[in-house]
Amino acid sequence: MTDTNNGGKRAVVLLSGGLDSSTVLAIATRDGYDVTALSFRYGQRHTVELERAARIAERFGAAHRIVDVNISLWGGSALTDETMAVPTAGTEDGVIPPTYVPGRNTVFIAVALSLAEAISAEAIFLGINAVDYSGYPDCRPEYLEAFQRLADLATKAGLEGRGARLVAPLVSLSKTDIVRTALELGVPVLETWSCYQGGEEPCGVCDSCRIRDRALVEAGHPELATPKGRELLGV
Repeated sequence: MTDTNNGGKRAVVLLSGGLDSSTVLAIATRDGYDVTALSFRYGQRHTVELERAARIAERFGAAHRIVDVNISLWGGSALTDETMAVPTAGTEDGVIPPTYVPGRNTVFIAVALSLAEAISAEAIFLGINAVDYSGYPDCRPEYLEAFQRLADLATKAGLEGRGARLVAPLVSLSKTDIVRTALELGVPVLETWSCYQGGEEPCGVCDSCRIRDRALVEAGHPELATPKGRELLGV
C-alpha cells in the first residue's frame, strides 16, 4: 500500500490486532496523526491477529503494511514454536513466561524506525504496557528510554534533531483503564484479537485472555469477555 500524506503530522503505529495496539491506533488517530499501521508476519502460531489488524486499520482509516520477518526460525517461544505449550493455568509472578518471544519488540521497533524515517513520520506509537503485562523485559519504560537513545544516534533524522519519538500512551495504565480508553475511543473490542491461540474464538485460558477478560469484567463489561473467562471469574 502506498502511504499518502495530507501535509499533516505522521506516525507509525505498531498494530498487532490486539486490544492494546488497537487502542493506541485510536489514540494516534484522535490526536490528528496521519497513521501508517505496521504489522508483522513473524512466524507466529496463527494469523488471526493479522486479519483483525487489517480490519482495525481500515476502521480507523489508516494505511496498513504487513512485513515478513520470520523470527520463528530459531524457536525459543511458545508463540513461535509449536513444540512448546502455551500456558493455560496462569503464570508465576516474577517469572518470564514461555510466551516471551526473544527480541521481538526490538526487531519490530527497529523496522518501525526505518519506516518512520523513510516516510518522515515524527512518532512511533507502541502498545507497550508495564502494569498488567506478562513480565516481558521489552515492555518497560527503561527499555523504551534506551531504545529512544539508540534511535536518536542511529538515524540521519535523529542526528539532525528530527528523529521519530517513541510514544507509549498505555505504558502506565492498568488493563482496566485501557479497556475504558478503548471503549471511549470507539475501538471495536470484539474485533480485536489478544489470544495466544488461533481458532474461531479466543481460548479464554491463556495468560493474555485471562488478563483481558479480568479487565473487561472490572471495567463493567463482562459481556465482552470470553465465555470461559466469565466462567473462571464467576460472572
